Amino acid sequence: MGREQQIINERKRKIEELRELGVNPYGYKFDKKQSCLECSKFKLGGKVKTAGRLMTKRDLGKISFSNLQDGSGKIQIVLQKDTTPEKSFNFFKKYIDTGDLIGIEGEIFKTKTKEISILVKNVEILAKSILPLPEKFHGLKDEEERLRKRYLDMTMNSEVREIFVKRAEILEILREFMKKHEFVEVETPLLQTIYGGASAKPFRTHCDAYNSDLYLSIAPELFLKKALVGGFDRVYEITKKFRNEGVDRQHNPEHMTIEWYQAYADYNDGMDLFEELMKMISKKLFGKLEIEYQGHKINLGKWERIGILDAIKKYLNEDISNVKTDAEARRIAKKHGIDKGITRVNLPDELMKLFRDKIIQPTFLIDYPIELAPLAKPKRGDMTKAEIFQPIVGGMELARAYSELNDPELQLEHFEEQEQERKKGNEEAMETDKDFVTALEHGMPPACGVGIGIERLIMLFTNSSSIRDVIMWPFVKVEKGE
Repeated sequence: MGREQQIINERKRKIEELRELGVNPYGYKFDKKQSCLECSKFKLGGKVKTAGRLMTKRDLGKISFSNLQDGSGKIQIVLQKDTTPEKSFNFFKKYIDTGDLIGIEGEIFKTKTKEISILVKNVEILAKSILPLPEKFHGLKDEEERLRKRYLDMTMNSEVREIFVKRAEILEILREFMKKHEFVEVETPLLQTIYGGASAKPFRTHCDAYNSDLYLSIAPELFLKKALVGGFDRVYEITKKFRNEGVDRQHNPEHMTIEWYQAYADYNDGMDLFEELMKMISKKLFGKLEIEYQGHKINLGKWERIGILDAIKKYLNEDISNVKTDAEARRIAKKHGIDKGITRVNLPDELMKLFRDKIIQPTFLIDYPIELAPLAKPKRGDMTKAEIFQPIVGGMELARAYSELNDPELQLEHFEEQEQERKKGNEEAMETDKDFVTALEHGMPPACGVGIGIERLIMLFTNSSSIRDVIMWPFVKVEKGE
């Protein structure tokens, strides 16, 4: 029998013994008065009542030192013979193991080494841990195992938990920012009969009640713009998106976004608003505009704007402004190591991915070819381009935004062009949404729409290198037998 199985058997024995004594090893409630962090700041001699998970236990006979952890942090607890009541001292010694969730009452004091601790007077078992805590979890070579058992990852590593605290803070700031600018939060369907609002491959499902195929939302854009038709001037949604695409450092099939639509505005207003948002998040979190991301010092107070074709020329030394055919686009793409799914239309976007990681300081890539943006307005003065921007910081594309197309005839024309792209094999091309065209025929005000990847924002502001680090339960491979 292995060491771990011996531990499990011993703990199961303790559970049975506790039940025989009339003690429930899985309690119903505990009247917790203070967090571990609050206890650590309590006055000496103060009476406290707290609860958490026992992370360590060092039994020295007449005295026992342990670390208790909750969502706020850790504090040392001490049980000492002749000071801790005998009943509590013996109960803790005999029945409590690392990993157990316990409630304690005690008094704040300093140990001989000057460590703020709780001298325990009473202890209560709240949940007996059968499986022992791992000695080391964050450094597991098998990342899938670490993410599959994220509950252990968070238990053993406070810095992992802190990422999700920051995530919650950022979501609060986003809503605060939207309220400040008088946007109304709305909700759009996640199940849709036609997918649209972005260039992406959807997940398909089926509705038995209507015997019809449906798609999981790839974007809320078309519904939010219908809200503008319906009389709202400023709307936004924080929601999930589902894209049936690859998984890598910056992509997860299920992710969160915030999208906002501002009537009577264009993409210049959108860039100004996005820049203001980034500054607000940085100031709220860190009190400054300078942050560090993956070894780079980034100044969120300074933003550059550069056309996508100029950026391709700058970073790849490639002029694609006169590419007229798909064959020519494939030839150029192959020269740069891309040999699948290239058309004249998606060439700029695919080439951009080759140098995106070199754009560290805040930059707006603007004015993409019109064919890449079927939902955007043509650029004033150059109808071959669209009024579109993508902010890139720390090598990450954080958002995509347009001066929104509100000409129904031109919108239908763009949808038809997308259908041709689909016939050529571009799985990310949009379907034609006739109801959206009908909505535009009733009149939609000029507007700017901005869609931001929330996980990428969180990656930037928590200095995380992978999207999987900022999603509590990221998509992982299914284990055999699951």
